[in-house]
Amino acid sequence: MNSPILAPAAVLILWSLTVMMWMIVTRFPAFKKAGIDLANGPAGTRYQDIESSLPEKVNWKSHNYTHLMEQPTLFYAVVAVLALAGAGSGLNLQLAWAYVGLRIAHSLWQILINTVPVRVVLFALSSTCLIVMAINAVRVTVMA
Repeated sequence: MNSPILAPAAVLILWSLTVMMWMIVTRFPAFKKAGIDLANGPAGTRYQDIESSLPEKVNWKSHNYTHLMEQPTLFYAVVAVLALAGAGSGLNLQLAWAYVGLRIAHSLWQILINTVPVRVVLFALSSTCLIVMAINAVRVTVMA
């Protein structure tokens, strides 16, 4: 199967992995600078237990990576439904690319600047794209 809508999903996957690597290369030097010894720390320590010991800008990357594991999972499901239903072009493809572009913009904003009003607008716009795509997925599957 070749569906154009799979391309934006692949790009968002690659972006998510890029943010993961950015988080890792930022986090480990911050651990060292904060005197956090991961090898000899208490068993069961979670990131949230030491998050307050790190600079906010380090945590922003981690928060954004978490966000990329949340709502975009719905995006991947909607893309799969649209691709399998043969509706992965036209408006749905444009919405998928808009969603990915807005999520990348959201990531960069949260990681680098992190003012909430802009993040809310980017999130609302990307969510609108996803909602329309989901409605279209229902249209082409249930109402077909």
